[in-house]
Amino acid sequence: MEFKKFKLRELATVDISSVDKKTKEGEKPVRLCNFTDVYKNWAIRSHMYDSFMKATAKQKDIDKFSIRKGLVAITKDSETRDDIGIPTYIADDFNDVVLGYHCALITPHENFSGAYLNAYLNTKMAKKYFEGYASGSGQRYTLTLDSLNDIQIWAPETREDQEKIVKILNDIDQKIILNTRMNAELETMAKQLYDYWFVQFDFPDENGKPYKSSGGKMVWNEKLKREIPDGWEVKNIFDVSDVLYGFPFATDCFVDEITDKPVVRIRDIANNTTSAYTTESVDDFYRLNEGDLIIGMDGNFHMNYWHNNICYLNQRCVRFREIIDFPLSTIQLYYNIKPILEHKQKSIKGSTVGHLLDSDIKDFWILCPSIKYRNHVKQQFDSILRIITKNKNETIHLTSLRDSLLPMLMNGQLTI
Repeated sequence: MEFKKFKLRELATVDISSVDKKTKEGEKPVRLCNFTDVYKNWAIRSHMYDSFMKATAKQKDIDKFSIRKGLVAITKDSETRDDIGIPTYIADDFNDVVLGYHCALITPHENFSGAYLNAYLNTKMAKKYFEGYASGSGQRYTLTLDSLNDIQIWAPETREDQEKIVKILNDIDQKIILNTRMNAELETMAKQLYDYWFVQFDFPDENGKPYKSSGGKMVWNEKLKREIPDGWEVKNIFDVSDVLYGFPFATDCFVDEITDKPVVRIRDIANNTTSAYTTESVDDFYRLNEGDLIIGMDGNFHMNYWHNNICYLNQRCVRFREIIDFPLSTIQLYYNIKPILEHKQKSIKGSTVGHLLDSDIKDFWILCPSIKYRNHVKQQFDSILRIITKNKNETIHLTSLRDSLLPMLMNGQLTI
């Protein structure tokens, strides 16, 4: 299989979208594939349709920027260099979905595979090119139409050979998608279970009937300002969980190469990733465990279950860990804390950045079932969390495998 060097303009047509998020009278209703949709996904597939936001667009923009199978979308503008030049492949046809602004739509010529282009633009070579050609400074960076058109693409001359390479990567991506969808369904199941026990209070009573609906005794709780089942308790977070604030790592000790100390920062929490390594000495006291609940204390207060035992927690993050003396599932803790954080986020005005303080966390009050139910509830939640964590670890491994295969397939080190 021989590779040849092309410029993107020889292989495809690039159009920069001008479709904004507004709904305007006189325009046609559409769904919008936005910057975030492009940024977060290797491919855009039909099952994602309902997640696209509703908007309107002019007919000429619908004609020009409708997404369909075989095209590639790419992020074009962002506040940081790292967030531009991120591609996604349009894997299915859509009837009324258009690409939103801050993105560009790439239409490959007939003999060139969009799936191959997406794979190539995901390589470190392409990312380095886009980082170097990003114009602007301070508030916003952008890629010009010329910089997009002029990127060099190494590709087999025949579409057949391009598709052979792509198939390997797509097979991996399909498994990643399956894991993601499974976890979304498990999260829904966990939320329903939490609501059943801790919101509706319709857990089975001694006769197997729904407790509250069957007239189970409720008592007023002053801490929560609500009624709770008789015999249940409300405890402070520090009494039912091991709480730890992150270590103040020095940023000048952060390095690009991999060390034995990956650091979890606020930006890493939402996606369960690590974006920095350190050479600094740190006590294992700050090491995360699989199943820990972690929260970012600045910004949007991202919260997630952690998935491995090799990372260290950075400052302005807080960790909650199960304690032996009290049976409390991490999932139960997550859904108990979530509305508290959402309320605090809503109370922040304008462009002010939110901060979670030690005093805020000391005011976290956790609703706990009576003793006879605690182990049962924990076992139900823990069985769900084990599968979620397993799928997350597998997805991280598959993503790493896909990313390591990419350059070797593209430069001919691996043959099909």
